[in-house]
Amino acid sequence: MLYFLRIVALVAVEHGGTYFAQRDPERATRHAINTLNQLGYTVTLNPLEGAA
Repeated sequence: MLYFLRIVALVAVEHGGTYFAQRDPERATRHAINTLNQLGYTVTLNPLEGAA
């Protein structure tokens, strides 16, 4: 019998620590709020002046 070994080269790409926050900011915000709520904090968000 003849066996073949197929080697596939995979390239790992490092997107950085803010990748998911930049990709979906609303989801990142919800996640941060939920995490703080689970730690026992109440969260109130106020928009920054000049933002938007």
